Amino acid sequence: MRAVIYDEPGSMHIGEAEKPSPGEGQVLIEVARVGICGSDLNIAAGLFPPTPFPITPGHEFSGVVAEVGSGVDFLSPGTRVAVDPSLFCGHCQWCYVGRGNLCDSWGAIGDTVDGAAAEFVVVPARNCHPIPDAMSFAEAAAVEPLSCAVHAIDRVPPRVGESVLVIGGGTMGLLTGQLLARGGAADLVLVERSADRRPLGEQMGFHASYDDVGAARERRTAGFDLVVDATGVPAAIQSGLDAVAKGGRFLQVGVAPPESRIELSPFQLYNQEITLHGSMAVLDSYAPALKLIADGVVDVNPILTHVYPLAEYMEAFEALGRGEGLKIQISPGASL
Repeated sequence: MRAVIYDEPGSMHIGEAEKPSPGEGQVLIEVARVGICGSDLNIAAGLFPPTPFPITPGHEFSGVVAEVGSGVDFLSPGTRVAVDPSLFCGHCQWCYVGRGNLCDSWGAIGDTVDGAAAEFVVVPARNCHPIPDAMSFAEAAAVEPLSCAVHAIDRVPPRVGESVLVIGGGTMGLLTGQLLARGGAADLVLVERSADRRPLGEQMGFHASYDDVGAARERRTAGFDLVVDATGVPAAIQSGLDAVAKGGRFLQVGVAPPESRIELSPFQLYNQEITLHGSMAVLDSYAPALKLIADGVVDVNPILTHVYPLAEYMEAFEALGRGEGLKIQISPGASL
């Protein structure tokens, strides 16, 4: 089969790989759509420490069950599915207390084992979620990023009537914003440098958008009750912290390089009672995200801007790196 292979940091190619076979408790998926994520850029650059090389990327995906392994009696060939990429050990201290996304042996399909940027991928059957007939494969592949946004909202539940600033109008910022808009935010503001993306933010529920945090602060000089960083850019994070109001909260959703550092005032945290939160990947949020899309509560279609064939993965990867479009997906399946 054809697959994308990240050989080592800074090197990738599309080549032939052995078609995998499902083992006990596993299924073989013919991949229909797989999204390229900002974290894939970090993985390719060697900036995501858990990733081994070589590896086939791809953790946002959907497809059709092609084969089932032994012990799988709840899925059958032909079932259309979206796949939660999470791989938790189930027996460390964090898994025991229901916080598998902090697992000591945390893994994910496409991050620590071969993923779905290929014609076929083997996955645990328990990770597969059947999708309704009306849901497209493109929408189903967007369940994973939405599930990250759902977990972020679980970490910092919305408070009706609060003011919210979201920094970054990419996929995560816009999806998190949609959820916050439905959570009763009285003033929901987006900061996004790209003039092309700002109107889309307002279309998806933001009340206003600006090109930098300073301009947004002129709207609310006392700061915002909740500030969300969806960029992972240290300078943006720093400015976001400075925009938190007294008694406010700050949520880190964007993935920053591991060596990044910012300045933090302990006195500000103490004196203004500011609370800092982080949100890491997915935790019991995949099924709720799928339901939000299936029921039409969240519309992911406006962010699905590009589709490339598998043979053009390099072009798609470079387009994402240039900031073109929003969610870029690959269509690897030969028969789908």
